[in-house]
Order: sequence, then C-alpha cells, then structure tokens
Amino acid sequence: MLKYQFFPRSIAVTQNIAEIIQCFQRNFERINSQENNYASNEVLEILRADLAESNFTVETGKRDENKIKVPVLFGLNNKIDKSFNADALSADGKIVIEVEAGRAVANNQFLKDIFQASMMFGVEYLVIAVRNDYRGGDDFQKIYAFIETMYISNRIT
Repeated sequence: MLKYQFFPRSIAVTQNIAEIIQCFQRNFERINSQENNYASNEVLEILRADLAESNFTVETGKRDENKIKVPVLFGLNNKIDKSFNADALSADGKIVIEVEAGRAVANNQFLKDIFQASMMFGVEYLVIAVRNDYRGGDDFQKIYAFIETMYISNRIT
C-alpha cells in the first residue's frame, strides 16, 4: 500500500501534491519496495512519463548535464554561485521531489534533502519518496516520526 503524509498535518494536500501522489499510485505495483529492490534512478525512470505529464522535469542520469540544478545563492550580475541538485522539479520551481532508495535513513539522506530544499530559491514544497521496506525496516515510518517531531516542536515551519 502506498503511504504518504503531508506536513503540516493541519493543512490538506494541495492539488499539485495530489497529482504527484497519483503518479506514485499509478506506478505503485512496479515500484513497491516489498516486491522490488530498485535503486532511486530506476524508480525515477518508471515515474518519468507520469511526472512529465504533471509538468515536472526529471533527472535523466548522474552526469552533470543530466542533473537538475536549483539555485541557492546568487552573485554578481545575478550569476548563480551555488545550486543543489533535485531528482525532479515542477515547471514553476515550487516543488522538489527527492527519491531515496536505500540510504534515506541509514545515511540520514532525508535530512540532507530537507536542508537543501529549504535553501533552494523559490521552492515551497519538498516531496521525499522512500521505501516502505528496506532491509526489514520501514524507512517511511522512521522519517514520518522524525518530521512529525520537527513540526510538533514548532521550531521549524
């Protein structure tokens, strides 16, 4: 079963986020981590067409020219001094999607995703897609508990 949670929980899912959820739902049988052991790039490849229909650009590979660079800092003459990469980015630049296969919790990759999306120019929403099952553990539930604590503490909005 596809599991998702929108934060803060006091706000309903937006239409744009609902479209992303539908992309994952339509492809769930193919990307289900209890049945498959895909790397994040393989999951992105499966989702690419559906995300493109929802006006997302999706990373096409690990080479520099295949990455999606989102500006973070601007310098002289508005030149981009610093950028972070995203797995997918909405056409309006407001939604970043990060797909994590195995290292979401083990290497705290989800924390890096939160930090980087928080620094990206114009980004309002971050979607982190993680495995329900990774080596017998539920990465979704672990990250859910962390983000829930973050919002309940009211230190980060």
